Amino acid sequence: MFRVGRSTAVAALAAAALALSACGGSSDDSDSGSGGSAEGKTLTLWHYETGNSAMGTAWAQAMKEFEASHPGVKVKFEEKGFEQIQKTASMVLNSDEAPDIMEYNKGNATAGQLSKQGLLTDLTEQATKRGWDKLLSPSLQTTAKYDERGIMGSGKWFGVPNYGEYVMVYYNKDMFDKAGVEVPTTFDEFTAALDTFAKKGTTPIAMAGAEYPAQQLFYLLALNKADRAWIDSFELYKGKVDFHGPEFTYAAQTFSDWVKKGYIAKNSAGMKAEDMGVAFIGGKFPIMVSGSWWFGRMQEEIKDFKWGSFLWPGQFAPGSSGNIWVVPEKSENKDLAYDFIDITMKKESQNLLGNSGGIPVAADPAAITDEQNKELIENFNKLSTQDGLAFYPDWPAPGYYDVLVAGVQELINGNKKPEEVLDEIAQPYDDNLADIGG
Repeated sequence: MFRVGRSTAVAALAAAALALSACGGSSDDSDSGSGGSAEGKTLTLWHYETGNSAMGTAWAQAMKEFEASHPGVKVKFEEKGFEQIQKTASMVLNSDEAPDIMEYNKGNATAGQLSKQGLLTDLTEQATKRGWDKLLSPSLQTTAKYDERGIMGSGKWFGVPNYGEYVMVYYNKDMFDKAGVEVPTTFDEFTAALDTFAKKGTTPIAMAGAEYPAQQLFYLLALNKADRAWIDSFELYKGKVDFHGPEFTYAAQTFSDWVKKGYIAKNSAGMKAEDMGVAFIGGKFPIMVSGSWWFGRMQEEIKDFKWGSFLWPGQFAPGSSGNIWVVPEKSENKDLAYDFIDITMKKESQNLLGNSGGIPVAADPAAITDEQNKELIENFNKLSTQDGLAFYPDWPAPGYYDVLVAGVQELINGNKKPEEVLDEIAQPYDDNLADIGG
C-alpha cells in the first residue's frame, strides 16, 4: 500500500538527485499533442498561490512559455482561494464548469477523495511517457498516487507535484535581538523564548485559528510526543490511534496552556492565514509557525526588519511534496494540460522556483544562487534525512480539515476542555476508518 522508507529518497530533493534532467524525450512530447493543432483553444487553469510566491512566480513564467510553444492557444488563468477550492472542488469538478488543470491539495481527504469519486484523470501513462516518474523520488510520489479507496501511496497517478514543502518557524531577528532571545535549538529553549516575549508584553506567535495554521501548530505539538509508527497509524491507517493517548492529549493541553499564558492571542480564533501572514510581515509578532509556501513572499514583502527561519525543535514536522497538479476528468483539453505540467517540471521552471524561495524537485543545484533559498532547501533536506516529514493533520479523512479548524478554535476560545475537543476530533476520524474498512 505505501512505501514507509520515504526519508532516504526525499533527502535527494535538492541535492544530487535534483540534477536529473527531464527523461524520456519529454521535451519533444511536450509539443506533439497540441501545438499547431490546438489553434484557437484555451487552457483554463486554476491555482491558489499568490503572484509573488515562489510557485506563483514560476507558474506565471510557465504560462508564458506554454503560450510561446503553443501558437494560437491562450491560458485563461483564474486565481482561486485555498478555502474556495477546498470546499467546492467536488461540486465544480462534477459540473461543466471544471477547469482543464488545477492545483489541488494532496492527501486522502482531498485528492484521494476526488480520485475515488472518478473526478480526476488517471495520469499514470503520462507520468511514464513524459518521465515525471523519473524526476520525482518514491517518497514524493506518495502524494501523487491513490488506490481504489483513495488512500495515498500506491495505485494510479492522479496528480503531479513540482515542489516540496514543510512547516517551520519564521522569526523576526530584530525583535529577537531586542528581547535578548537566541534562536532556540531545543523545545525547552523554544518555550523559554515564548515566555520571555510574553513577560515583556508581546504575544510571541502570530496565529490564524479560522484556517490551517492553528491545526498545524496543534499537530506539531502532538508530533513532539510521537514516533513514526504513530504517524503511520494516524495518516495511513496502519494501526489504531488513541485520541486520548499521550500525543494528542499533550497537544490539546499544551495548546490550551499557551493561550492562557499569552503565547497565542485569544482573538486569533477568527483570524485567517492571510491575516496572520500580513501581521508577521508588518512586524507585529516575533514568530510565525507556518509553511515554506510563505518564503518567497517574505523575501518580497519584508522591508523593515531582518528575518530568518529555523526548523521546529523536534524530529518531526508537517511536510511532503507540495500540492499537486490535477487534470479534471471533465477537462476538455487534457493534452494541453499535460503539456503545461511538463513545462513546470523542466529545469528552467524548477530553477526559477528555487531562486524565488521555493523547494524545487528537479532543479540544477548549482543554479540556486540565493543564500536564504539554499538554507530553505538545506533545512528541508535535514528534516527529510531524519525521517521527519509527517504529512498534514487534515489528510486522513474527508472533511477533517473543518473538524480540526473547529476543534482548535475551541481551544483558543476556551469554550471546551481539551479532552472534550479530543472527543470531537476523534469521532469523524473513527467514522471514516470504519467506512474504508479499517
